[in-house]
Formats: sequence, structure tokens, C-alpha cells
Amino acid sequence: MFAAERRQLILEMVRANGAVSLRELARVVQTSEVTVRRDVRALEAEGLLDRRHGGAVLPGGFTRESGFPQKSHLATAEKTAIADLAAGLVEEGEAIVVGAGTTTQELARRLARVPGLTVVTNSLLVAQALAHANRVEVVMTGGTLRGSNYALVGSGAEQSLQGLRVSKAFLSGSGLTAERGLSTSNMLSASVDRALVQAAAEVVVLADHTKLGTDTMFQTVPTDVITRLVTDEPPPHDDRAATELQALADQGVQIAVAGASGGGSAGGDGVPAGRQPRRDVPLPGPRRGQVPGGGPQLRTATVLGEPPTGERARVADLRRR
Repeated sequence: MFAAERRQLILEMVRANGAVSLRELARVVQTSEVTVRRDVRALEAEGLLDRRHGGAVLPGGFTRESGFPQKSHLATAEKTAIADLAAGLVEEGEAIVVGAGTTTQELARRLARVPGLTVVTNSLLVAQALAHANRVEVVMTGGTLRGSNYALVGSGAEQSLQGLRVSKAFLSGSGLTAERGLSTSNMLSASVDRALVQAAAEVVVLADHTKLGTDTMFQTVPTDVITRLVTDEPPPHDDRAATELQALADQGVQIAVAGASGGGSAGGDGVPAGRQPRRDVPLPGPRRGQVPGGGPQLRTATVLGEPPTGERARVADLRRR
């Protein structure tokens, strides 16, 4: 493929998806990341796109949100590794909330094996991944369906979360910086994510390295509220992503890096060699009450707001607290 053809294809992918990683671009145009990086620099010089940590985005400083079909094909290996690591943070019998996103969908597939779990979510994809789990109860919010990411949003979703208390919230987003924390490109999604955070004692952000340093329009989780970040190992040349990880760690965020040498455990911290964040960052104490375990054994989803019956009584009790 000639350089002009490569660059046209790169430009079309960025325009279609909003943001694309160098790895994905190199895979599609069938060349090395070094060559793709050179093409991206040339396109940036023409004002056609902006470079970001490990990828390229639409010009203008803020990325727009991609639809689910585009997101589902981006950084798939990284999302899988992040989901594997994040699943180790969930214990039997916990009650948690899981937000919308392709990375959280991968996490949900792994949570199907955790017995006694109660998962509150506004994501149809998360609920679908857990629908046939033998000992997991899925509790769905109300709200209006947002088709681009199969999530329930709006005042109905936010109101159904009032009074809820769970141990952990697992969230993804469009960008993550040490300065602003987690952000997204859609106002309705950001508002529901903030309500999910309010329900949790600990907040775990799932974000691959291409989102590090990317800032989008609506803040969802400030940095000082994030308990832990689960991410993948940035490429060796991506010093800016490593610097962002260091800045997050300096603000007290625990960093767990999937695939990092010497790391990879659910409680492990790590960034590429030479950019290690301090490993003695204390886990912030619970900001809200922990929820006892012992989730009911249901295969079907419950909608928040239904009258409590039988095995749903525990979730109703959470709402009354």
C-alpha cells in the first residue's frame, strides 16, 4: 500500500471511530506502528487529526464518542487483559455496580463465575453477559435506552440509584487524565455514571492505555474519587502514557497493570520500567458503608423500583439504607 493510500485509510478510520489506537491502525493497514506513527504525524501537520497517547483522534482537542460497533473492535486484546485482572477484585457474595462500555462488558463475562454476586447495572450488554449465570443476580436501573451503547440513561436511571449502597463501582469512559479524572463525550452517560459512583464505597476505573491522557467533554469521576485504575501496559515508546500513570499514582490512585512484568495480579501495581509509581500508596478507606455478601441465586434481571419479593429482598434492603 502506498503512503497516500495508507494515510487516507487512517483518516477514514479516525473519522468513523473518533479515536483509534496505533496498534489497531497498524493492524488494519498491515504495516508497523513506526510507519503508522509517521503517517499520523504527517496527517496532524495538515490539521486532519490530532495525535494522542498511542493513537489518533479527531482534531479539536476533544474526542467524540464512537458507537458500539466501532468500540467493540478497538483494543480488544487490551480490554480482555484488563477484564481478567479486574475480575480478581470481586469477591464471592459482593454487591457491585457495573457501568456501560465494551470493557465492562468483558468484565461481566468473567463475573458470571463469581457465586453469590449481585450486579447493579444500566447496561443491557452487561446484563446480557450475566443473564444465564447460575448464582448471580442482575439488577437493572430504569431509564431511557441510549442505542449507541445499549445503556439506560436519564432521570429514570438516576432516580432508581438513589439510596443504593454497594461495595465497588466498575466504570469505563472515553478518556482519563490525572487532572480531570475519568470523562466521557455524552452528557447523559456522564450523569448516570456519577450516580453509580455515589452508590459505591470504592471506585475502580477500567481504561486501556489509549485513553490515558485523553480528555473529553464531561467529567464523570474526579481523580480524588478513583480508588484504583486497571489498565494495560503501554508500548515501550509511549512515555506520555507512563507519565500519566505516574501522575495518577502520585494523587493516590492505585495502579494495576495487566501484562506488566512482575505485575498482573489483582492487587499488583505497575507501569513500564523506569516509570514506576510508588507501590506503597494506601488504599483509600471506604467512603460509604460496605455491603454484606450473600447474593441471591437468580438468573433473570430485576428492575430497580419493583416491590421486594422473596430473593430480591436483600437488594431492596440496600435501597432503603
